[in-house]
Amino acid sequence: MTGGVLLVGCGRMGGALLSGWIAKGFDPSAIVVVEPQLAPDGMMGVSSFKDIPKDFRPDVVLLAVKPQVMDEVLPPYARYAAHALFLSIAAGRTLASFERILGPETAIVRSMPNTPAAVGRGITVACANRIASKLQKARAEELLSAVGEVAWVEEESLLDAVTAVSGSGPAYVFLLAETLAKAGEKAGLEPGLAAKLARATVFGSGELLYRLDSPPAILRQNVTSPGGTTAAALAVLMAQNGGLQPLIDEAVAAAAKRSRELAS
Repeated sequence: MTGGVLLVGCGRMGGALLSGWIAKGFDPSAIVVVEPQLAPDGMMGVSSFKDIPKDFRPDVVLLAVKPQVMDEVLPPYARYAAHALFLSIAAGRTLASFERILGPETAIVRSMPNTPAAVGRGITVACANRIASKLQKARAEELLSAVGEVAWVEEESLLDAVTAVSGSGPAYVFLLAETLAKAGEKAGLEPGLAAKLARATVFGSGELLYRLDSPPAILRQNVTSPGGTTAAALAVLMAQNGGLQPLIDEAVAAAAKRSRELAS
């Protein structure tokens, strides 16, 4: 069979993609999952590379295994390098690291999704090597867009900043909800109510940001009455010294630095 997808690994992100493909109506019989216990009905699941049917010729091999085991897992899949696109969602693994194993003439797309993909609200940034064709990039986008938006960068080095902003970014938002709830408790709210208010506020604000075209700064200004309670809080959060922006700058820089270290 030709034109199928070979999904190597089916953890949280691989599973999210798989669910997205099913929801979008992809043909389950054209997908082989190398992790049999997680293959849905109508889809072939195999235990290892050697169990993949010899007549299966995928047009995409999607690599969703942990970065630290990639060197061990990947070599047998070089069998498909002559005709398939290799699409990686493994953090920190560079295009060059795949080319060393699969060969320099292999079409490869490296991508960085984020965890909101689990609910179809993810964003993935991708970068292709020189071998990947327009059709192959379009195929990669078709697969990745099943769980959210897709953007592309030409310079692979930008994926370190992408990792720091959108890859790690959901954790920053969850921390905001966590700290907002704790601040509510310190202000006298019962813990359950404080958590509920923080959770609903972050969720609702995110939904507004998603649905409206206005920039975040405009949405912030719309909530802020001069001399009011929000203005008093923002005077602290937007202070030049000790405010939120310098702290976020430092956090994103630290994450980008760690991404570069992991890639090397």
